[in-house]
Amino acid sequence: MNEESYARPPVVAGMFYPEHEQELRHVVESLIAGATPARKDGTLVGIVVPHAGYPYSGRTAAQAFGLLVNRPIGTVVLVGPSHREYFDGISVFSGASFKTPLGTVEVDTELRSDLLKRYPALQSSLVGHKAEHSLEVQLPFLQLAVHDLKILPIVMGDQKRKYCEGLGAALAEAAKDRQMFLVASSDLSHYYPSDVARKLDAIAIASIQDLNYEALMSELEADRTEACGGGPIVTVLHAATKAGADYCEVLDSCNSGDVSGDTERVVGYVSAALWKIH
Repeated sequence: MNEESYARPPVVAGMFYPEHEQELRHVVESLIAGATPARKDGTLVGIVVPHAGYPYSGRTAAQAFGLLVNRPIGTVVLVGPSHREYFDGISVFSGASFKTPLGTVEVDTELRSDLLKRYPALQSSLVGHKAEHSLEVQLPFLQLAVHDLKILPIVMGDQKRKYCEGLGAALAEAAKDRQMFLVASSDLSHYYPSDVARKLDAIAIASIQDLNYEALMSELEADRTEACGGGPIVTVLHAATKAGADYCEVLDSCNSGDVSGDTERVVGYVSAALWKIH
């Protein structure tokens, strides 16, 4: 297989979101239409969004993606965790495109080459990408919200501090030379009773709202809060603030129990918008 021409097929269509184009379009358009985010007088630099099945976290994610409609944002850099493969380092997708039931999304190969030069710990590979859902579930939202969409999918195999800071710095430097947009994909705490989950999640949400990536990293390292994509959030907060973001609006937060009614073992979700206001 020629990796450079590889088009990654959808792997969680029919599980995390509808597999048929017409139904998927209807679901996503309805979620975005139901979003009520307030637009700011500033530049939207990035967002934090969850990556569970649409019935659980789709409404929360849509609050962020609704801000992108009719907004020129450039290449979308998606940073997520690797749920199925552990590897030491960070993998930027080495193929040509991702497919969803809504069509094909091209990868920005020029930005990929630029980042590989800026940050040696980054590897161009399919490792971590073939079965990963955390980035795939964001694509239908992006496909319906963004014109002329190009993406750069990045999966973190290890979320240690040095990788978060290194990738964040490289993304901020790359943003100086082109228009690009940052997406951190993460759920929050997993499988606690709802009241416990809300307390754990509040710690992460407070650091996100303060744009304090160092505090969030410290809270994660000390196990005072949880997020499966904590490293991607830290990375995107780091890159966004270095690129000028100075305000974060938490758009929505909830957990799976709010939908399912099962409050004994929940997963937490948050969406947030990262703005350059001043």
